[in-house]
Amino acid sequence: MLDPAETSLPTPAQFDALIRARRSIQPVQFEPGRVVPDDVVQQLLENANWAPTHKRTEPWRFVVFTGAGLRKLADFQAGLYRQQAGEFVDEKKAQKLAQNPLLASHVIAIGLKRHHVLPEIEEVEAVACAVQNLHLSAVAHGLGGYWGSGGITYLEEAKPFFGLGPEDKLLGFFYLGYVAQPPGRNLRKPIAEKVTWVTE
Repeated sequence: MLDPAETSLPTPAQFDALIRARRSIQPVQFEPGRVVPDDVVQQLLENANWAPTHKRTEPWRFVVFTGAGLRKLADFQAGLYRQQAGEFVDEKKAQKLAQNPLLASHVIAIGLKRHHVLPEIEEVEAVACAVQNLHLSAVAHGLGGYWGSGGITYLEEAKPFFGLGPEDKLLGFFYLGYVAQPPGRNLRKPIAEKVTWVTE
């Protein structure tokens, strides 16, 4: 068994604390105007890249928006939503799509590059693992993160903007920033309610 002290790994207690400290921190909870250094974001992405992947397809694809890029994303998604909604546009939703990216330090579009050697669900699972790595790394750096899958996420017309082909998937956006106010206590129902042990 590996000794954490000898391998620079966190202790089990430290790892448990990291897992349980993860929260979904929405963009409105970020510190306005405070920017995460790009090298920290790069480290988060490096950790995302170490997610498990069947047959090593590594299907995750990320597009990072920051600086003026945030306005470009905001304008695109608000415009596409308006175009698709037509006369049924919800102004509150359109406004949120135009404003939320501007509240973040970085927004990372989450893509799935389809490989037909595997069932699609396995590729989705791999991307989800990559995002969990991303989110836990954000917590370790004292940052807030939020994986949102609303807005334009599942619109076919959105894919080309993010470099995705017709068979690929856009799986949402990871909003990143410094937390203005520490999150409250998180709760889970007991694990005993969700586990069945088979011992004989």
